[in-house]
Amino acid sequence: MKTIMEMAREAGFGDYTVEALASESHLLSLFEAFVALVRADECNRTWTQQHWTDYERSIAAAEREACAKEADYYSRNDYDTTANIAAAIRARGQA
Repeated sequence: MKTIMEMAREAGFGDYTVEALASESHLLSLFEAFVALVRADECNRTWTQQHWTDYERSIAAAEREACAKEADYYSRNDYDTTANIAAAIRARGQA
């Protein structure tokens, strides 16, 4: 995988001075080339099983934290029934 700086140089950013980049159309073409390189690099990324495992764990952690925040909200506001907490958690998926 290429670094951002490598892709920027490949797109042509390393070859010009600030004055040379002053042309809006030229600058736009450089950015378009850079975006194309970043997209291609992202599309070619290969995820290993560990990448997917880490991704799934991060989603589960975010979900646990969101549920805990719902429980915190109800406990701070004297809504201490589990039915209220469960309903609020389920409602998150409907929004």
